[in-house]
Amino acid sequence: MTKSNKYKQIFEDLSNKIQDGTYKTNTILPSENELAVMYKTSRETIRKALTLLAQKGLIQKLRGKGSLVLDVSRMDFPISGLVSFKELQSSMGRDDIETTVHEFGLVNADKTLCSIFDTVGSTEIWNVVRSRQIQGERIILDTSYFLKSEVPLLTKETCENSIYEYLENDLKLPIDFAKKEIVVEPSTEEDRRYLDLDDYDHVVVVKNYVHLKDATLFEYTESRHRLDKFRFVDFARRKH
Repeated sequence: MTKSNKYKQIFEDLSNKIQDGTYKTNTILPSENELAVMYKTSRETIRKALTLLAQKGLIQKLRGKGSLVLDVSRMDFPISGLVSFKELQSSMGRDDIETTVHEFGLVNADKTLCSIFDTVGSTEIWNVVRSRQIQGERIILDTSYFLKSEVPLLTKETCENSIYEYLENDLKLPIDFAKKEIVVEPSTEEDRRYLDLDDYDHVVVVKNYVHLKDATLFEYTESRHRLDKFRFVDFARRKH
């Protein structure tokens, strides 16, 4: 094993031990010296592994105290900002997320969708239902609607990858802003079919109304999250 690979293997081992609870939340990891002895390596290699753990959000280095294990049972999801799930996955540094498309196709807008999109008559809308599996559990269900007038073509393959990447890079859509609502709702039959809810009978629902630069509402998405897995965060600065 080369030195360049060893720190990655140590990172993986420590990461697994944090994930499985061997090293519990809000406890301090063994010191660099202790870890160097445990893994039969140098402190420099240990520092590299700890730096990677910190970058991935698994620990917080505290000066004079050591490395604090952070709460990884709940994932931080930003309330503000408009990012795709793929971008969020990248920023979280996670490679254990899988997307499954359960439903895909064109539908004629019903009364509810006509009201949301402020349209009348027969309006064609893309309907996409996707679940997100994280660490082997399906814990997010996204139901998205896109106006066909703004998104003429959409494929299941695109939906399995990144819709926003396609919309902005291929269709050149000027996606600009979103209004978000967060509510807690009883779980539905669809939630129970596509999510691993365990004994939870409610879900956290984030409703996204996404607009183009000319203020056209072109997307409406409901993201339904298992209650115990997420912490919705924001940053606010008081204005003076």
